[in-house]
Amino acid sequence: MNNAGAVSQTEQEDDTIDLLGLVKSLWRGKWLIFLCIFAGFLAGGYYAYSVAVPKYAATTTLALQVRNQQVVDLESVFSGVSTESAAMNTELVVIQSRGLLRKVVDELSLNTDPEFNSALRPVSEFSLQGIKAKISERVLGRQPQEDGGPQSEAAINRAIVALGLAVSAEIEPDTYVFQIRAETQSPEKSSLIVNTLAQIYIEDQVNVKFQATESAVTWLSERVVELEAELAEKEDQIKQMRSEMDLVTQEGVQFLNQRVRDLRDRLERSRSDLEALESRIVTLREVRESEDPELIAEAFADAALNRLRNQTPGELSNGQLQAFLALADQRIAELENDLVRTRLQFQSLETSLASAEAEANEEFDKFVQVQQAEREASAVRTLYETFVTRLKETSVQRGSQQADSRVLSESPEGFYVSPQKPRVMALTAILGMMVGMAIVLGRQHFHSGLRTSEELERISDLPVLGQVPKLKIRNRSELIPFLKNNPTSAAVEAFRNLRTSVLLSSLDHPPQIIAVTSSVPGEGKTTNSLALAQNFAGLGKRVLLLEGDIRRQTLHAYVEGSHKSGGWLAALEGERPLEEVLHRDSGMGIDVLFGEKTPVNATDVFSSTKFQEFLQALRDRYDHIIIDTPPVLVVPDARVLGQYCDALLFTVAWDRTNAQQIRESIRQMSSVNLKITGMVLSQIDAAGMKRYGYGDNYGAYSGYGKSYYDS
Repeated sequence: MNNAGAVSQTEQEDDTIDLLGLVKSLWRGKWLIFLCIFAGFLAGGYYAYSVAVPKYAATTTLALQVRNQQVVDLESVFSGVSTESAAMNTELVVIQSRGLLRKVVDELSLNTDPEFNSALRPVSEFSLQGIKAKISERVLGRQPQEDGGPQSEAAINRAIVALGLAVSAEIEPDTYVFQIRAETQSPEKSSLIVNTLAQIYIEDQVNVKFQATESAVTWLSERVVELEAELAEKEDQIKQMRSEMDLVTQEGVQFLNQRVRDLRDRLERSRSDLEALESRIVTLREVRESEDPELIAEAFADAALNRLRNQTPGELSNGQLQAFLALADQRIAELENDLVRTRLQFQSLETSLASAEAEANEEFDKFVQVQQAEREASAVRTLYETFVTRLKETSVQRGSQQADSRVLSESPEGFYVSPQKPRVMALTAILGMMVGMAIVLGRQHFHSGLRTSEELERISDLPVLGQVPKLKIRNRSELIPFLKNNPTSAAVEAFRNLRTSVLLSSLDHPPQIIAVTSSVPGEGKTTNSLALAQNFAGLGKRVLLLEGDIRRQTLHAYVEGSHKSGGWLAALEGERPLEEVLHRDSGMGIDVLFGEKTPVNATDVFSSTKFQEFLQALRDRYDHIIIDTPPVLVVPDARVLGQYCDALLFTVAWDRTNAQQIRESIRQMSSVNLKITGMVLSQIDAAGMKRYGYGDNYGAYSGYGKSYYDS
């Protein structure tokens, strides 16, 4: 749980932006930043004063004329430009259109101007275009193609494109005024271009209206002729229809319709009479069949039948009854004759109605055709008269065309606009500052080495017992003479501080066997071992330096005469007495045991009982034993030797060993329960400390250290 909390806290610290540290990093790289600013300032000045081509701008102001009335109201042809924003923006597009730009190019012969026709410019073989041409010719085998000269279509197109880039137009806010602007390499040329473009734009507006008028006159003339012929045709058609239809009138049609209505009424009445007569005959036949005089007399309601029935009270005799029934039959026959006549009359009315309806429909259709023809003729006549009027109006407008815009102010000679030399130099200086800051921060971000004891303690979570500067020696053999001849130098004093820190690391039991190791080779552990041994000897102690790196055996390069004596492995195996393999360096006052080659694995040698006994014998003989061990990340020897030591010093090369190497080394030592006594920051470059901004804070590397140490 504690480890997890520590890791989480470390991650949070890594994710936190240290603004103060950021500022310090930038301040440490201030000279590089100042150099980049100065370089950017010089580059901007060179570009502004030597490379950049001066540009001159000219502006012509136009105003859109808002017309509320026109000479003749012909909106479809002559309405002015709308003052809506969309219409105003459209006019800006028209000004910059390819058609108008081409007229300017033709008017001013810009296709013969190198500024607008890039083919006329001299091509340097060191320019981008020259390099491309060389590659195309030599690598791809393509020959440069001729474009036909300044008068070719390609040259004109290049000039149009270049002119489009040089010309711009914009609307003045809340007005009907817009400006045309041109930027070229000549003030006279800029003024000439904008004034010419403004004039061509106004002429184009008049030409467009004139062309619209001519098109309208042509179209209206054609339509008037067509309508005149059509009207004559319609009128002739009406005359012919009236002559063929025998002067059909509305009154005649109304008379026929009235006759049809009368016949329909008569036919309805005849139908009602016929139906009533048929019903009466059926009823009387049924009563007659009953042969009841009372019922018959009542149903027939006939005077003769009533008299005959009333002449004889009571029942009629057989003869009287037969006469009565015969009279009833006579009356029924009379009704049947009436029915026949009524039916014939009804049929006659039906025939008359059908004939009248057919005649009325025919007359009505003829009347409708005449009316339709008259309406069509009237419509054609109205359209003809309208077009004749429009034609006259349009003809009047031919000579009164005006542009919708006018020039408020022509451009005088152009004025200088670019490059803005102070602005360019300021921007390049700012860019240089940003580049310098990026370099400083990038170097800081991607740098993996450690430069201060605080960084080393934060990474290792161990105390830093010493900070050793880089010695001013050219090879290893100069180390011991340097230590002897410069006892008051900052480097030798750093080794004394390291000795003091080691002795004070355990006051009750000062360390006797001290192992010196590192992560990888070349970090100065052998130098530290020799210097530490010399400093312990300076206290009047019996000191032994044991070469624990028997695989590489580099100690002989530091100590003179080491080849005359053998190695400690011979004494370990009993092949030679210890006194014979001991090398006494009287200059440093220490004994040295060198390593030697062995067929046995070095780790097995250090793990053996013989080596433990050998090391115990050395304990009894010396006050301090310094063991120069191999690097931790290369071989496991240091982890074995560390089991026998009282103190373990871990050497870290300044500005070179990275945090990952240190963490992995500490992890490997911890895996075998070894605790590192302290860290030694070695090979410190004093000039580098000052360059990175640490020179004022770290003892021997600060300015005030000069009065205490020899250079």
